[in-house]
Amino acid sequence: MQGQQTAPLAEQTRQSSLTVSFEPFEERAVPGLLRRFVTTSRHLLGLSLGALAARLNHGPLSQRRGMAYPMFRILLLFATYFSNKELLNLRFPVQLRRRLEMLGPTYIKLGQVLSLREDILPKAITGELKNLLDRLPVVNFERYQELIVEGLNRPIHEMFSWISPEPLGSASIAQIHRARTLDGEEVILKVVKPGIRKTLETDAVLIALLGRVLQLLLPQFQPRLVLQEFTDYTLREADLRLEADNAETFAANFNDMDDILFPRIYRDYSSETVLCMEFFNGVKPDSDAAKTLTKEDREHLVHRGAAAIVRMLYQDGFFHADLHPGNLMILPGNKCGFIDLGMVGRFEDGLRQKMMYYYYSLVIGDAVSAARYLTTVARPAPGGQPRDFQRAVEDAARRWHRSANFHDFSIGHLIMNSVTMGAKYRMYFPMEMVLMTKALVTFEGVGNMLVPGFNVAEVSRKEITKVFFNQFHPLSLLKKGLRESPEILEALAKTPMLISQSLKVLEEVTPQQSHHPLKGLGASIFGGFCLMSGSVMLAVNSTLWIHAALLIGMAIVLISRRD
Repeated sequence: MQGQQTAPLAEQTRQSSLTVSFEPFEERAVPGLLRRFVTTSRHLLGLSLGALAARLNHGPLSQRRGMAYPMFRILLLFATYFSNKELLNLRFPVQLRRRLEMLGPTYIKLGQVLSLREDILPKAITGELKNLLDRLPVVNFERYQELIVEGLNRPIHEMFSWISPEPLGSASIAQIHRARTLDGEEVILKVVKPGIRKTLETDAVLIALLGRVLQLLLPQFQPRLVLQEFTDYTLREADLRLEADNAETFAANFNDMDDILFPRIYRDYSSETVLCMEFFNGVKPDSDAAKTLTKEDREHLVHRGAAAIVRMLYQDGFFHADLHPGNLMILPGNKCGFIDLGMVGRFEDGLRQKMMYYYYSLVIGDAVSAARYLTTVARPAPGGQPRDFQRAVEDAARRWHRSANFHDFSIGHLIMNSVTMGAKYRMYFPMEMVLMTKALVTFEGVGNMLVPGFNVAEVSRKEITKVFFNQFHPLSLLKKGLRESPEILEALAKTPMLISQSLKVLEEVTPQQSHHPLKGLGASIFGGFCLMSGSVMLAVNSTLWIHAALLIGMAIVLISRRD
């Protein structure tokens, strides 16, 4: 039944996509570092003058009539000869968006990432940056085919029987078309646009320089770290082999969930600049056809989607970092499909556990623990106030739990507000935390499209509880022990040698003669124990407190000798 509903709409969606018009992509020589520096500097100067104009025309300076006001006006009048007059009359957030678009794909991508950073940027700016172009100029079909041949080193007729001349989409880095293999399988071809990789690498150097400058001016916002995270993510997106790896990792993580699907990768037809993957014949959750599904089907999809999101975030620590309705598919058989896997977030095991404890504490109503775990994730800047931040987060969590209507203030928005609150107390979060929050907020929105009144906290409580207790399951503990067994076995193998060396040290430092033979014996024994214990732990993993155990043991032995 589901397949009968989705197939016609999928065909309608494909047909409508053919009518979408795109501007042509102009392939130019990639500018050198110096030329790109001049262009970028010109726009930065224009943006600075635009900020002054915005403050004079729309900000607090517009109300001043002191000595500074005419000086600023004269400066602005002088600046109009060197800047775009049309842009100067716009509000600053609009100027910022327009200039990012003028600077090209790298800066458009930067703006899209910055639009997520509501924890460090004003809402007026993040809101405007959400309006950045999402359909960029397309490479003409002939050139697109040439790029496929260049990327795969094979003629097209040996791989594909048909490639659609009309693009399905065009973003800042790549362009996608439908195609069909010689075996008759429907696929998607994603191809990196010409010159993009070189442009990204050049811009990455300039953005790193900009980050250093901004770090001196605005250290409380950690701009250097934010921009470094951006360039790392963007350069990874330009290597389509990594997206292929991501898709296969997701598929392996969810191999026991038949209703959560990720595109199959065709490795024979993929490379660094070309990606061939399975075509999903489904519909988007915000489409009219999705609304025709039965209530039971829609509720099933929402519950399975919630299970997938919780599993990605808090069990695997490997999650889709660019979730929006366009990257989710409803597939025949009441299945959920995730596409566009170039941007992923990763939680290291320690961070994943803290975030799992945080989310679990929220959904069970433990505001104190939730605030404590979230505070441990944040990085205090100079002058940071972690205790005040923890109290504020705790108060917000309590208000959320007291709220009679969870839909007015969802858990995703609670987490977003808590993260945003960090800027007030100079507590900043890693990019992965922001991406996690976006994933939750996006899924809440999708859930409400399918099931009005959807409460992700209620739906995900069962799943996060399962993940929480699974980590203490004997099998999970055994797997963890097996992962660490090489280090443990190595430490055990070294133990006899370490004990022998420790005893030799004790013999060397123990007095040969003493009027009180038992004096200091207890301290010597205890010191030797500390020394041997520290040696064994040092063989497993070297950390500062283990070094301290060794030093303390030695100190006690030496003190006992002196006595």
